Amino acid sequence: MKKNLLFALDIGTRSVVGLVGEQTEHGIEIIASERREHHTRAMLDGQIKDVPEVAKIIAIIKNKLEETCGPLQKVSVAAAGRALCTIKSQAEIEAYDRGILTKIDEHALELAAIQSAQQQLSTSNAINDPTAYYCVGYSVVSFTLDTTPLKTLVGQRGKLASIELIATFLPKQVIDSLQSAITMVNLEMATLTLEPIAAINVLIPQTMRHLNLVLVDVGAGTSDVAITKDGSVIGYGMVPCAGDEITESISQKHLLDFNVAEKIKRQLTDPEINKVTFNDVLGFSHEVPTSEIIDSITQDVAQLAQAIALQIVTLNNVAPQAVLLVGGGSLTPMLPELLAQALDMPASRVAVRCPDTIEGLHNIPTDLCAPDAVTPLGILKLSASPTLNFINVTLNKQPLHLFNLGQLTIADALLAAGIDIRSLRGRPGMGITINTNGQTKFFSGTYGKPGRIELNGSETSLDHPLHEDDTITVIKGVDGSVPVVYLRDIVDTSMALPLFINEQSHYIPSILTVNGIVADPESQLTDRDQVTCRLPLTLGEVLTATGSESEPIQYIYTINGSERIYSVWPQYTLNQTLAQASTPVKAGDTIRVINPPEPTISELLGLHDPSEDALTLLFNGAKCQIPLRRFSITMNGIQALPTDIAPKGSIIDFSCTEQPHPMISDVLLAADFNTRDLPRGSSVMIHLNQQPTEYTAIVKNGDEVDILVTTIKKFKKI
Repeated sequence: MKKNLLFALDIGTRSVVGLVGEQTEHGIEIIASERREHHTRAMLDGQIKDVPEVAKIIAIIKNKLEETCGPLQKVSVAAAGRALCTIKSQAEIEAYDRGILTKIDEHALELAAIQSAQQQLSTSNAINDPTAYYCVGYSVVSFTLDTTPLKTLVGQRGKLASIELIATFLPKQVIDSLQSAITMVNLEMATLTLEPIAAINVLIPQTMRHLNLVLVDVGAGTSDVAITKDGSVIGYGMVPCAGDEITESISQKHLLDFNVAEKIKRQLTDPEINKVTFNDVLGFSHEVPTSEIIDSITQDVAQLAQAIALQIVTLNNVAPQAVLLVGGGSLTPMLPELLAQALDMPASRVAVRCPDTIEGLHNIPTDLCAPDAVTPLGILKLSASPTLNFINVTLNKQPLHLFNLGQLTIADALLAAGIDIRSLRGRPGMGITINTNGQTKFFSGTYGKPGRIELNGSETSLDHPLHEDDTITVIKGVDGSVPVVYLRDIVDTSMALPLFINEQSHYIPSILTVNGIVADPESQLTDRDQVTCRLPLTLGEVLTATGSESEPIQYIYTINGSERIYSVWPQYTLNQTLAQASTPVKAGDTIRVINPPEPTISELLGLHDPSEDALTLLFNGAKCQIPLRRFSITMNGIQALPTDIAPKGSIIDFSCTEQPHPMISDVLLAADFNTRDLPRGSSVMIHLNQQPTEYTAIVKNGDEVDILVTTIKKFKKI
């Protein structure tokens, strides 16, 4: 006859304990156990940090147990309460047509309450991503049948049955790392619970839960808390510090390897050891009294006790009637006393408990009658009860392990896989709104295409039940698209302004802008764009639309050996009147573009008006200007004047001579006075301001220069 074997693993921060028991009609008979410690700090605060290393330890334990028990395929495990989230939920069922209620009815009600807790979690703001959490256990607070409180519904008959329970949730990362570690050694997770739930089922049976008791499982990385009151478990909690903090303190104070510090910590509770001997990391040997080491860690133990006490008071509001300490960390020196002090309780009400006798478990080995064996024994005991287990399905070719909460559906699988059910619908595309010349137009998006769900190759619905090894294929819906709208789709691009430009007929198209920027009719529009469409209003807009906008005409010259560019702008007339770019236009107007003539040398060289740099005086009673600068200009090798037209491409040489103090000779030159033009025999007298002067005399503005000419007559001899 094949034995009904149960395999339990307690994967702790410091050690892993494996138990194998046989399910009999009298309970569970323990037939083998094995314990191994981690060689490295592969776990920290109850979280697996090195999955392969933890898997190695599990493999050693599994192989050792299989030598005694034969092949092991499924295992029950428990998770530490790190990042624990607890939710109290209720559920009810109509019982009038069920007859006498059975254990199956009671379990169905429990699972309904768990699913209600999942719904609460998914709609709460307590955590960022509810889909990243697993339900790892639950405790029934109370059953009610037609408003009557009961310990169990089994054997009862009524109209309305209800339940209140506390469901506990942990991040998927915690559970997935456990799953990965046991999968590496070819094990399948049979059931999963929470470490404090396992421990409380061992030490605090239903008959004790009317008392306000606190169970604290002090491990290496975490201290898990569970509280009972009024016949049920009322809360769970977790403190992210435990025995490793004390080990770390010893390691820091005495410069020790962590494993050496852990060994010393365990020796502190041995009454037969008064001194401990060790070598520090520098190689020096020490022999220290245990009392001295205990004194050095008292403050750290007190901090741990304060953290645990704070969690207890947070969950229970007041100090409990008693505190039960279990786990390897509960053996930490002074912890019970300091915890009692932190809770302001008598020291006798805080005690370390050992699992001497446990209802439903038989043949407990002596080495398991220790505080750190409570949790593994609790896991083994719960592995035989209808607690949370898994079913395995495939979703989109990926394996998915689901907690079997009863009546699992396609929707539960999608929720566990993090697939948003709304993505199956195919949302309609977003519409866009365009404002055209002050009027709003709306363009709707296209409809989405719904997704498809297949179960084992056939189309199904979200509420279809799941079974072991089902294959699910989810094809997500396709969202509708945003409408594609071009500028030409919403405005009349045929409007035009008729004009004549240089005696030719033109039709000027409308000016189109999007958000104030000129746009092409083929421009694609986006949501909330501001579109305008109008005819040109000014000469400048007409010229821009026709490509005749004011661009300079460029002439190239060579001046004093260097190439120069001279730019001139055309002129425009509107209806034969000079016009500017801002001049308004209307239909039928006549526009002419006048190209400017080639520049003069003076315009090209930027020479000033001669009168601006000249003296003005009176020469023989007439006004005469005397330049203060004299220019020498040749164009294409020929002497030229500043007023001459400069054809494009001309070669011009130019120089300027300054004469800031002109003389009488400069006046004569400016007045074109030449003595050669006088009659022969004439004599010349020059007066400056009516006084005789010389050719070299300096003149100034406003002077009067007069030339007196006398003709000498010749007498012939008679």
